[in-house]
Amino acid sequence: MNGPMSRRKHYVQVVSSTDAEGHMMPLVVVWDDGTRYEVDRVLDRRQAYSPRTGGTGMRYTVCVGGRATYLYYEGPRWFVEAKY
Repeated sequence: MNGPMSRRKHYVQVVSSTDAEGHMMPLVVVWDDGTRYEVDRVLDRRQAYSPRTGGTGMRYTVCVGGRATYLYYEGPRWFVEAKY
């Protein structure tokens, strides 16, 4: 089933850098079990709402393992739209 009921907001640890102007750049996503996912590159960054899980924040479109996905910064925490 694809849609709002098949995803949930899942908070994750993110290693990021911040430039002199205060823009954050996610570098690594760390899952609950300690697995680390390197962010290959950031494709886009914008303020956005997550229609799948609710919540709003800075939405980063990131490439991880060659696949594009969304990573949200809902200050002070990061979340992904996890399948369940």
